Amino acid sequence: MSRRRWRTLAAACAALLGVVYALVPVSIANAVGETSFRNPLVANGADPWLQYHNGNYYLAYTTWNNQLLMKKSPTLAGLSTAAAVNIWSDTEADRCCSHWAPEFHRLTGPNGTRWYYMYTSGRDGTLDFQHLHVLESAGDDPMGPYLYRGSPMPTTWNIDGSYLQLNGQLYLMWSEWESGDQSLWIAQMSNPWTITGSKVLISRPSLSWEIQGGRTEEGPVALQRNGKTYIVYSASSCNTPDYKLGMLTLTGSNPLSPASWTKSPNPVFQAANGVYGPGHNGFFTSPDGTENWIVYHGNASSTDGCGSTRSTRAQKFTWNADDTPNFGSPVSTSTNLAVPSGEQAATTTAVRGAAYRLVNRNSALCAAVAGSSTADGGNVSQQACSGAAAEWVLDSTADGYYRLINRGSNKALDVADCGTADGTNVRQWAWLNSNCQQWQVTSTSDGWFRLQSRSSDKMLDVNGCGTSTGTNIQLWTSLNNNCQQWRLQPVGTVAIASMQSGKVVDVANCATANGSNVQQWGYLGTACQKWTFTHTDSGYYRIVPTHATSSCLVVAGASTADGANVEQNACGGTNSQWRVEPLADGSVRLVARHSGRALDLAGCGLPNGTNVQQWSWLDNICQRFHLMPV
Repeated sequence: MSRRRWRTLAAACAALLGVVYALVPVSIANAVGETSFRNPLVANGADPWLQYHNGNYYLAYTTWNNQLLMKKSPTLAGLSTAAAVNIWSDTEADRCCSHWAPEFHRLTGPNGTRWYYMYTSGRDGTLDFQHLHVLESAGDDPMGPYLYRGSPMPTTWNIDGSYLQLNGQLYLMWSEWESGDQSLWIAQMSNPWTITGSKVLISRPSLSWEIQGGRTEEGPVALQRNGKTYIVYSASSCNTPDYKLGMLTLTGSNPLSPASWTKSPNPVFQAANGVYGPGHNGFFTSPDGTENWIVYHGNASSTDGCGSTRSTRAQKFTWNADDTPNFGSPVSTSTNLAVPSGEQAATTTAVRGAAYRLVNRNSALCAAVAGSSTADGGNVSQQACSGAAAEWVLDSTADGYYRLINRGSNKALDVADCGTADGTNVRQWAWLNSNCQQWQVTSTSDGWFRLQSRSSDKMLDVNGCGTSTGTNIQLWTSLNNNCQQWRLQPVGTVAIASMQSGKVVDVANCATANGSNVQQWGYLGTACQKWTFTHTDSGYYRIVPTHATSSCLVVAGASTADGANVEQNACGGTNSQWRVEPLADGSVRLVARHSGRALDLAGCGLPNGTNVQQWSWLDNICQRFHLMPV
């Protein structure tokens, strides 16, 4: 029997089975992810800050250069392999260099709920001008894009900023020199980047364990429980193995009064179990909100200092009966730690990121949740390409695969019962950190792709190569036919952010004329930094700026040469058409149809105004981009 005849017979059987799916109860999916991990999470990860938000862990740490980075992963352990994405870079002389101690907080600011990314930086070649800076996200995504908002204290040396929210008021905490002591300070804020009123010194190094190698208190971070407020800070020099954590307790009513703060007489977290100099910490909660965790850096040797040997580590902590934290001791790198509670549990949440439609090559219909169901087990079939039920967020699992989260239901594309047989049904289910919910996106030809199940290596397939609305979608062995090929249609308006610089693709001066240059620029929220994708044929798209909708992103003169300029121009030829190709690290490359060359940052530049061009694929971050909904 020929493979096509066998395929047709099997498809008919699968169609009959589709009736059975409607008659029997939906079976329960099971989680199969890893249940433990070991520290460290990142080898060179000093001054870490980690948060869990809408289905992902987000991690930032000191870079020492002029770029700010972020990692994200649906699992804590996945942060080890997640790609480091530069979400910001700066070449301004007063803040270009030595980026330290990032923190990102979700606050209600003047523009609504936003992420505020605060960091320390200064001038090239010296650390004498380090001071705080604040970025604001354009929306509610920790990955950005971000706008620069300002420096709370631009003319003095100040580092390690963090926020305290208390009784409806926002405060800034930081570390600053005073009479030979590096001490802790606080001030009231009128918004997340502006202080108001007096700066108040609330604590200086005074105890023997705070002055090892230098008189130092730095890295303050707030911790609150049952109406009690603490500031946990790092003490002694980070160049020593005696770097450790101390704690202040708000025992008075006014956080701006030094008398309201009481210092614990002993350190609350210090070297143990082969971990030296543990400090500069942050706090986060487990995915289900039932556990509190500390993230910090530590060294593996007593002779390691304040450099690149400091690694990111995380562990759970508990509370004493009097509501004071019990951090215990740093755990050794040979200790297996249970993953945060809820990481393996069913999770339905609006994962942040760009959404796509999966359009079948054979039928031109989209993979969608039937009936716009929001229930676990909602069937996936091919439908008209409209509505949130036909939109999927492609979210990297940090190890070469993607999970596809439906925009209408916030549930994941799932292989029924983790089946491996041809004809196994595909449905939606709450995210379970399961291989049966992970997919590899593989290019075939032109702008077409296969989606391959991680659990079975079989392909996302339209039953019987049907072309009618409602035809079921399933798994099938690769047949290299059009029924198993899909194009990925970006949905809505996006910014195109460089993985190298964090800056976005921009039409110079927001000009509307054809021939206007295209460059990178820090995100400003202007229409000339926002783009839509319009399909032409064979999975290629015109990329249209929202301020000049009759023009497109074009390779000038239809050149096929490396270094050919990219500009805004008429949408006529194949030099105005691009393939959007998701890569294993969660980024995309944009490939010009006429030349096969990739969109590229000239010279891997970081400054505003760096030219955008085409270049042969070099497999570097200067040719990788992230589509960011704006």
